[in-house]
Amino acid sequence: MHGNDKRTHKVPPVLILAGFVIVVAGMKAASSILVPFFLAVFIAILCAPPLLWLQRKGVPKVVALVLIFAAILVLGALFGALLGPSLNDFLISLPEYQERLSTHLAAFIVWLRGKGVRIPIEEVPRSLNPGWVMDLAGGIFEALSNVLTNAFLIFLAVVFILLEAADFPKKLRIMSKNAENSLSSIARFFLGAKRYLLIKTLISAATGFAIWLWLLILGVDYPVLWGTLAFLLNYVPNIGSLIAALPPVFLALAKLGAGSAFLTALGFAGVNLVLGNLIEPKLMGKGLSLSSLVIFLSMVFWGWVLGPIGMILSVPMTSLGKIALESYEGTRWLAVMLGSVTEIEWIEGLEVADAIKRENKKNP
Repeated sequence: MHGNDKRTHKVPPVLILAGFVIVVAGMKAASSILVPFFLAVFIAILCAPPLLWLQRKGVPKVVALVLIFAAILVLGALFGALLGPSLNDFLISLPEYQERLSTHLAAFIVWLRGKGVRIPIEEVPRSLNPGWVMDLAGGIFEALSNVLTNAFLIFLAVVFILLEAADFPKKLRIMSKNAENSLSSIARFFLGAKRYLLIKTLISAATGFAIWLWLLILGVDYPVLWGTLAFLLNYVPNIGSLIAALPPVFLALAKLGAGSAFLTALGFAGVNLVLGNLIEPKLMGKGLSLSSLVIFLSMVFWGWVLGPIGMILSVPMTSLGKIALESYEGTRWLAVMLGSVTEIEWIEGLEVADAIKRENKKNP
């Protein structure tokens, strides 16, 4: 009697919110497993272009995979050999640097009081403690070293992701009746994801190398550490470069004086101006930038859920989510909400292209 009735049941917003809270709580509890997995996905996407290039050159799949994995192992071993000794020395010397910074702050307050600025010297260190900058850098490096202890797990995950990726289109064609459309959207997503991560990684590597060279010239301690920090935090636009600059600037102030601290800050500003504001936007183009509010909120959210490494991965993960939303017509409005104002034309262009494709299918 009511067989032809079509009833749609809407899920109450309270249940959706409750489900979201449960998922986030589960992710936070499983952060020690999720962080290596997300890093493995990140590395696998970066490894896909050279793997495909080798296969196009006629290299057998197994041989291409072995070459890629050998390159990952060599780079990982080199990274650990360069970073390990500096990281240990920095963590041991961290209390000394914090004490020196506090001494500089106290001297600065005395100088201000001599100029007639009345500042309660006893209260300022409690509210303005420069040691938190070094604590932040130490926390990031400790989290990185903890993640690197799972290097074997990350490596295995990369191996299986790359092996599975090759057979995924075949499985989708068997599983889905409308496989070609799904494959087209997935291919668009992976093309955008690979392009974004490749360009961002190259720019970040150039930033880290330039910072390392500049600090080496100035004589700032642990230039390898600060170059690595600049490389990692360059994945977080605007805010990341500022956070990466603070520890070496304060360290230069504590060890070498105000002049070296100023030159250190000037070097960071110059590198980020050239690479971050001039070169990167030209390479990225439209469609890959996020709203400043989204960047800040994603950094806070993922940093809280996954820790310091989550803060570094926050913008890449959000950008990949945005690329995925752009790949489907029904979710492009969400991509507009995540993107900057300048991307409206980009999204509209995608919609026009899809409309032309549908029209061509109707009238071949």
